[in-house]
Amino acid sequence: MTMSQTFQNAATRTIQVKDTRMVYRELGERGGVPMIFLHHLTAVLDDWDPKVLDGIAGSRHVVIFDNRGVGGSGGQTPVSVADMAEDAIAFIEALGFAQVDLLGFSLGGFIAQVIAQTRPELVRKIVLAGTGPAGGVGISNVGTILQGAFQRAGAEHKHPKHFLFFSPSPQSQKAAEAFLQRLGQRQADRDMAVSDQTVQAQITAIAKWGQAPDSSETLKQVRQPVLIANGDADVMVPTANSIALFDALPNAKLSIFPDASHGGIFQYADAFVDQTLRFLA
Repeated sequence: MTMSQTFQNAATRTIQVKDTRMVYRELGERGGVPMIFLHHLTAVLDDWDPKVLDGIAGSRHVVIFDNRGVGGSGGQTPVSVADMAEDAIAFIEALGFAQVDLLGFSLGGFIAQVIAQTRPELVRKIVLAGTGPAGGVGISNVGTILQGAFQRAGAEHKHPKHFLFFSPSPQSQKAAEAFLQRLGQRQADRDMAVSDQTVQAQITAIAKWGQAPDSSETLKQVRQPVLIANGDADVMVPTANSIALFDALPNAKLSIFPDASHGGIFQYADAFVDQTLRFLA
């Protein structure tokens, strides 16, 4: 690529992965170990914070994609994290990457953990944000929390992310406005929204992950360096889960942002990008 691709100008591409076509975008310059972003419940390509994407793509090759059934990708969204991880691995291999770094946010963080455990040779370093281990505290409540936020958003004429991703403080809510504004920057070639099938399948997969047996013993086998990041008051995947990951993973760093919720990495985008780039280096 002669010109470095950014959130604004990165073309939406498609690739055949096994029996389905998946959509993706590449940012930054090709070369080195690419960083694959794995996104959250209900998210499509345009739900990644441009500040985070462009910040990391300033010095790294970044790839974002819609997993099976999500947004512009074909097929049906699976109802288990294990199957989602399998599809993500197939996507990475279809692009011909021998080794990648992973950035998994929320549901994407569950998927990243499974990829690291099932295909350790594929993964160099991992960033886990707003996420938690299988069997983690409060994770299976996410459907109820999502529903409550949508009702409140309707009543207050606000975006649900105001309540899910940010804390109630004026400072955090101001950050929410700025974040939502950034998400709307890209006008052309936007992704399709998620279907009801996808949302239901993802909620089912998350609930199963939350109800799974405690995974702290299996996490001890993950040898890759891991950066764990979250807000100090995550309402979707309680912050205690980030601490549980830090305790279980043998080679982990922990970053907790103050006065922040599930979207702490977006509220503190500059600091998070700085921490991530230093960790990857």
